[in-house]
Amino acid sequence: MFYNIIKNFFLKKNVTKRLATQNALASNDKVVTVGILVDESYFSETAQLVERITSQGIEAGNISILVYKDKIKKKEEIKEPFLSLKNISLSGEINKKEVNDFIETPFDLLVNYYDVNKSGLLLLSTKSKAKFKVGFDTVDKRVNHFIIKSLVENYNEFVLELFKYLKILNKI
Repeated sequence: MFYNIIKNFFLKKNVTKRLATQNALASNDKVVTVGILVDESYFSETAQLVERITSQGIEAGNISILVYKDKIKKKEEIKEPFLSLKNISLSGEINKKEVNDFIETPFDLLVNYYDVNKSGLLLLSTKSKAKFKVGFDTVDKRVNHFIIKSLVENYNEFVLELFKYLKILNKI
């Protein structure tokens, strides 16, 4: 427990430093590829979220998901690539290949589907090479290019608002 407190402290420092030097400019490219970063500690309906996004015209093959969980039970099976605080070092290095691949992929849109400031999630969002990042208003404002005021449970409302504004911004 004490180790996790220290780890969170150093990760928060790392995230703060990354946010201070991060380029705030968003891309004007059309959205073709979508990455979704989900905190499954609070939201477990990832399949329905993806289904809702595909109903808006994004192909299912162009959507990648990364799941973050605080604690993973020994016999628990997770279909999508996942990450927990265990997989992140004190310096912010990640030791899972599929997570590093997700971060290095230059998505046209990254959906940060979490509403709690957790240092592991913020680190992943700031490290991502995504061109346009979208998230909730309760998360640090410097992480996302576009912010939607909604609740995590209301994924239908979130997706409708997201695609309404993507059309206005001429990204679809």
